[in-house]
Amino acid sequence: MEFVLVLVVLGLLLLLVFLLAAMSIRIVAPYEKGVVERLGRYLRTAQPGLNFIIPFVDIMRKVDMREQVVDVQPQEVITKDNVVVTVDAIVYYEATDPVKLTYNVADFYNAATKLAQTNLRNVIGETELDEALTSREMINAKLRSVLDDATDKWGVRVVRVEIKRIDPPADVTAAMHRQMKAERDKRAQILDAEGTRAARILEAEGEAEAVRRVADAERYKLEVEATGQGNAITTVFGAIRNANADERVIAIQYLEALKAVANGNASKLFIPYEATAILGALGTMQNIFTNQPEGGATPSAARQPGNPSQPPPPPMR
Repeated sequence: MEFVLVLVVLGLLLLLVFLLAAMSIRIVAPYEKGVVERLGRYLRTAQPGLNFIIPFVDIMRKVDMREQVVDVQPQEVITKDNVVVTVDAIVYYEATDPVKLTYNVADFYNAATKLAQTNLRNVIGETELDEALTSREMINAKLRSVLDDATDKWGVRVVRVEIKRIDPPADVTAAMHRQMKAERDKRAQILDAEGTRAARILEAEGEAEAVRRVADAERYKLEVEATGQGNAITTVFGAIRNANADERVIAIQYLEALKAVANGNASKLFIPYEATAILGALGTMQNIFTNQPEGGATPSAARQPGNPSQPPPPPMR
């Protein structure tokens, strides 16, 4: 009987030792840190891994060191230009000092939410509606700086702040849509006008270039023709000068010119006065064409221009 009683007492003692050993073992996860208190006082900070404490004397509070999210509930905020908008934001933070986070704030989540809402009203209240809608990065950076300074004594670092949405009233939204449509219409009209102007400018430049090229071609043509005529005259004149032509050759050329002048539809032909002297030399040219001596008497010899007694012949009609 006594042996059984001893066995029971030993069993109870072993069970008590096992329970005390189990209560003294604390395992801290890699993303956690533990705050150990002894008899109500801060003792030490337990690192991740296996830690031991004295049961019923020490207490360990685990603090999550991972990045946390605080969802700020939507709230109405009045902007600088007196427009009521609904703003929704998210705050990301991470613990940097588990001791401060444990002893300096009772409910960090609630405190961070109220602090974010208050500072969100202040930041949005200092900006106008258009700036608030287009400058979210500026608002996020300013709000993060304010919250980071306020939560530093809590052992928390605010990583970033994101504005989820900013909703203006329905009438303001409709007015913004009309303004946007008017702005788009204005830009479309400006683009159309610029396109029309550019097309007309290009067309005018094309016409000017075409006129310029036609004028250059006409000028080049006249220059070439004038150069050719000049060269022809120079060649003929040189040929006549080199041939030592006398008055008879010149008279023949004069008659050829008169033939060309008379070849037309004109009913009258006026011969210059200077032509009478050349016509007076026809007797001499007749002797040339009939192979007669130049001194032979011919009916036309009496009418040579060298005879002063004969009047000049009348103009040929």
